[in-house]
Parts: sequence; C-alpha cells; structure tokens
Amino acid sequence: MSIVLIGYRGCGKTSIGRKLADRLWQPFVDTDDLVTKKAGKSIKDIFEQDGEERFRQLEAEVIKEAAKLQEHVIALGGGGATRQENVKALRDAGHKLIYLRCEPAELFRRIQMDPNTGTSRPALTKQGGGIEEIRAVMAEREPAYRAAAQAELDVTHLSVDEALVYVTRLA
Repeated sequence: MSIVLIGYRGCGKTSIGRKLADRLWQPFVDTDDLVTKKAGKSIKDIFEQDGEERFRQLEAEVIKEAAKLQEHVIALGGGGATRQENVKALRDAGHKLIYLRCEPAELFRRIQMDPNTGTSRPALTKQGGGIEEIRAVMAEREPAYRAAAQAELDVTHLSVDEALVYVTRLA
C-alpha cells in the first residue's frame, strides 16, 4: 500500500509528502514532476502550448503508472483526484488517499510565497490565479476530494511538521 496525498495546490502535498516518505523510509513521488518529465516542459507550458486537456491526459497516464508503486508516498497533482479513472486506479491498487484540506485564504498566501508559482503554476480559470479563482476551483473540486479520500486533515493552521504528526497517524 502507498499513501497518496490529495488536495488543492499549496496545501502541502509535496512538503508533507517528502517528510512523510522520510519518516516511513519510503520513496516519494510527485505526479506533477512525472508529468513535466514526460512532457519535457513545465505544467504552465503544457497548459499554454497544448491545453489543459492534454495536461489531464498526461496526468492520467502518470497516475496509472504511479498506482503500480507499492510502499511509496505519492503527492497527486491538484486536479488528479477529480477524475474517477485516476481515483479508481489508485483505489484498485489498494492505496490510501488522504485529503489535505486548507482554507482558500491560506492557500492563496502559501501560493504567493512560493517563488516557483509564476513559472510553474498555470491559472486554472480566467480569474488568473487569485483568491477568487481558488474559491471557485475549490468549490468545484472539494466534493471530489472528499469522495476520493479515506481520511481528511485540515492543514490550514498547521506547519509541515505539525501536519506530519497527524498524517503519520492517518497513514
């Protein structure tokens, strides 16, 4: 069984996932990294040059491959758990999906603090990546995150190390 962390961008899937993998002595995999490696370009470039649908196709391919991994910690891209085919592949492999929930205002703060946001994260709506976009996309995605997850942790007011304590217990 692998642990799969799901949630909106900026919730801490990668930061928490890396530390969880270290704690569990397991390899860490980020599906967004797998997509960029497979495409040979950033996610932002995929969105701009090939469109979101091409990105989602690549994402589904790498999630299908990641689902084959056992005893790993996997950080799923923010939209990965919104497609049933992806969730089914992960669940059929016996993996545990944990939703890292975070309030939109905190997500916005974290995203703005990430120096790579401008070069790596595309806008998901015509709202251009601001707080209104986060609220809108979260409202759309949260039911899918909750339906996919076997456990949920609100990380809004938790540091990475504090979240790690709880995620370790959920794993």
